[in-house]
Amino acid sequence: MSDDATAAPRGSSTNPPDVDRVAAARAAVAARRARAVVKRDVAERRRSPLAVAETAWASDDARIPESSLRVRELLTSIPSVGPLRADRAMAELGIAASKRVGGLGVRQRTKLRTWLQDRGLGQRTGRLVVLAGPTAVGKGTVSRHIREQYPDVLLSVSATTRAPRPGEIEGEHYYFVSDADFDRMIADDEFLEWATVHNASRYGTPRGPIDAALATGRSVLLEIDLQGARAVKRSMPEALLVFLSPPTWEELVRRLIGRGTESSEEQARRLETAKVELAAVGEFDVEVVNDEVGRAAAEVVAQLDVGAV
Repeated sequence: MSDDATAAPRGSSTNPPDVDRVAAARAAVAARRARAVVKRDVAERRRSPLAVAETAWASDDARIPESSLRVRELLTSIPSVGPLRADRAMAELGIAASKRVGGLGVRQRTKLRTWLQDRGLGQRTGRLVVLAGPTAVGKGTVSRHIREQYPDVLLSVSATTRAPRPGEIEGEHYYFVSDADFDRMIADDEFLEWATVHNASRYGTPRGPIDAALATGRSVLLEIDLQGARAVKRSMPEALLVFLSPPTWEELVRRLIGRGTESSEEQARRLETAKVELAAVGEFDVEVVNDEVGRAAAEVVAQLDVGAV
């Protein structure tokens, strides 16, 4: 047999035709775009990371975007997980950087599922937004505006041992509880945070109603002081902290003095405290300037992914 008998047919090539290369390139671009949509949905909290992973594991098609997404890409899409934290998690889970979500083995899937669930990154898609800021910045005013103009927003209700003030409604403004009940709630770990205010009454954020709302996908707004915001972040690291700032220091002074509810000595003490509180803005995820109540309220609501009604 001659060498010609084993030669490739005339006109054939070991390289694919141009039309095939073009089609492959287009398919690759489409796949990247599809994965980008998945990552954006996770980043904007429209889908939970675990929901994405479960979608990949439920399909035999390795081409779907959830399956072809690399694990590291999924982790870095999570708002509370940066590149360094993602790398540490990958090392902890024993997952190589090149691994794709759909390509994980049974044990790796179990480890990743547990890691996401333990950090509140499972099927829950609701978001806890914590609003804090210095004294007299207008947290209460902004919260009231949100309550009135955005009824879909669920505002967390604190528990307190003080007596109700005129006009305050149980379950709407506060849960009014006895000292004995407050002690029991502390012992049963029912608070995200709690503190004694002005060496008198105690205030706390009940964990149960927040967990129940988040579990159904609802977002929750919690208005609290700086100390409480820090405590919530320790209890629930995935919470988003929003710092409400005054437009200027002079405006903060004007608002505090204009309230006329404190003595001059108390005003001076609060202003000194406000200087310390303002310096904590770097601890927060988002800063909102309260230059106009309606605009500031809308910006806070935007963090909850809840539309106006």
